[in-house]
Amino acid sequence: METNPKVFSERTRLCSFLVLVLLCVVVSAVSPSSASLVFNFYEASCPAAELIVSNTVRSASSSDPTVPGKLLRLVFHDCFVEVSLFHLLNLCFVPNIIDTTFTMNEMINIFTAKGLSLEDLVVLSGAHTIGSAHCSAFSDRFQEDSKGKLTPIDASLDGNYANELMQKCPVGASDSVTVFNDPKTSSSFDNQYFRNLAAHKGLFQSDSVLLNDKRTRNLVEDFANDQEKFFQSWSQSFLKLTSIGVKTGEEGEIRQSCSMTLVGEEL
Repeated sequence: METNPKVFSERTRLCSFLVLVLLCVVVSAVSPSSASLVFNFYEASCPAAELIVSNTVRSASSSDPTVPGKLLRLVFHDCFVEVSLFHLLNLCFVPNIIDTTFTMNEMINIFTAKGLSLEDLVVLSGAHTIGSAHCSAFSDRFQEDSKGKLTPIDASLDGNYANELMQKCPVGASDSVTVFNDPKTSSSFDNQYFRNLAAHKGLFQSDSVLLNDKRTRNLVEDFANDQEKFFQSWSQSFLKLTSIGVKTGEEGEIRQSCSMTLVGEEL
């Protein structure tokens, strides 16, 4: 099957950025004398480190297109809840920090508490341009009628898109069923997420409120119309995200179990 070079390029671009983030996290864990994260930390000891990790991620992504989305999600949650490096590299499960049913005010409060702005909230929501979700993540947008069929609750959701979701996730759907966050270009890191929102095709309630709320509507429309602007904003907001609560030197701990501290206290 022929590979779309544009999709491959955009996926590679995201993977390369994630590689840098992963390497920066490694720096904070293995460098007691370091006061902050630095690029090119392995330039002398392992010059090929970035290339090795990049090739590994790219190879894994070619075999499993869901890898970039999973890595991105893990970086997001690692930064917000400050769990261990062991968790990040071994794909431990961490519950969602931003619930898909959250209101705009609830999301703003969470982001503000972490030093992130309203624009960061919109930009980082663009991560939903890749990845997938289980039916339960957006089941609150539908209700079951007396005949056992689903009907949309949210009138702002595009009718055709709502029907598509109900067909893929009918009443009693298996827990293993998933739906792409972005039905158009699910394997490409682009601005299609914002185009979907502008067309009232946001998968989650927390997506749709970005268009419905006047505080964020203009940003959604700007990113929908200008992919390069989204990319530029993404690089800045994502860097802010990965700088949250960075621990260096002797700070923090590396856990073998995400839910247990080293002294055996369950979280």
